[in-house]
Amino acid sequence: MKMGRGRTSRIRRRKLFRSSVSRGVNESYKPEFIELKKWLKDRKFEDTNLIPACFPGTGRGLMSKTSLQEGQVIISLPETCLLTTDTVIRSYLGAYIAKWRPPPSPLLALCTFLVSEKHAGDQSVWKPYLEILPKAYTCPVCLEPEVVNLFPKPLRAKAEEQRARVREFFSSSRGFFSSLQPLFSEAVGSIFSYRALLWAWCTVNTRAVYVKPRRRRCFSAEPDTCALAPYLDLLNHSPHVQVEAAFNEETRCYEIRTASSCRKHEEVFICYGPHDNQRLLLEYGFVSIHNPHACVYVSEDILVKYLPSTDKQMNKKISILKDHDFIENLTFGWDGPSWRLLTALKLLCLEAEEFTCWKKILLGEIISDTNEKRSLDIAQKICHYFIEETNAVLQKVSHMKDEEVASVNQLTLVETLWTEELKILQASALILNSLQTPFRDTVQPPRQGVEAF
Repeated sequence: MKMGRGRTSRIRRRKLFRSSVSRGVNESYKPEFIELKKWLKDRKFEDTNLIPACFPGTGRGLMSKTSLQEGQVIISLPETCLLTTDTVIRSYLGAYIAKWRPPPSPLLALCTFLVSEKHAGDQSVWKPYLEILPKAYTCPVCLEPEVVNLFPKPLRAKAEEQRARVREFFSSSRGFFSSLQPLFSEAVGSIFSYRALLWAWCTVNTRAVYVKPRRRRCFSAEPDTCALAPYLDLLNHSPHVQVEAAFNEETRCYEIRTASSCRKHEEVFICYGPHDNQRLLLEYGFVSIHNPHACVYVSEDILVKYLPSTDKQMNKKISILKDHDFIENLTFGWDGPSWRLLTALKLLCLEAEEFTCWKKILLGEIISDTNEKRSLDIAQKICHYFIEETNAVLQKVSHMKDEEVASVNQLTLVETLWTEELKILQASALILNSLQTPFRDTVQPPRQGVEAF
């Protein structure tokens, strides 16, 4: 059959291509989802809008069975399906939590319950939910140290803090775990291992939804705002959608209402918030392609890298930036250097005779063309430095992927992060070049006694 070459045929082929790319493969027939569906039905939940599917790029998610309209409730999960600290208190762990001093945190209660129920295996009433949870996670705390060392410097520091925080969480919880020995025939040390607790911590950290804070005497003062929402937590993140998510006190259901429409057989997304890619990788273990909130952070040492070391007022300038909260969250984005970054650079580029104008800089005023040009020059140098650094890291990652086969998935995650940052830096370089054009085109008047050509 001869392929059509007209406009209608081209439109049809484009639609078929888009459909093949975005449409997922139905997974509702798989045993684990059949069991989950039965389990949810016993708890008064039946979904008519969504089905589990596997999608290119995002993996396992939920696909629309019908067209979804703006403002429609796409999922309404009964309270009986939620795993909260109420669930834990009502369980066999409740008495142990109530008598432990100092009171355990709500997070420890949830993590302890997850580890215990997973250990129970077939005996756990939560088994259908536990079976669909990831066996491993890609949060930085779970990655190999050599992979974390490839992170951008600001993210690497936060990843190390995360690892230390989880280690301390495990260490400080061992006494409580020991108190649970009467519940188990095996030694609690083998059940509540660091690896098991890490899995539970990542489960709560990456998959929990927010619920209204509750305060109980049996828990520490830390916010009790997390709930695990089976099936609902299969929804993947997209920065391009808007949703309303909250527990409905009238229906006693956790509901998600979409603010945008979705066509039949497309993946349905929610938005975890306006997070950049470093935040997404740190908290959730993934990177979002074409993320409008993505950015490249400029640390203090890079900020002053191309400024003259002979500037006697530099320490005072840095002190002013710190005092006025202009030393952090300095970034390059898709639309170029941020206002905060340019403002910080303008202040740092002030000449000695201009220094008294620093307050005007923070208020957004222009001091002189010379100051404007110098700050843009420095921004461009920083941007080019980052581009060179990014290309070097990407080359290193490529070589490591050939040699470290066991870590190839982790390396691919890091590679995606740096690739997205390279795109941002390249866009910023173009914008900076255009911002500098007026200064390059400015013709200086001839000095007195010199004839202009």
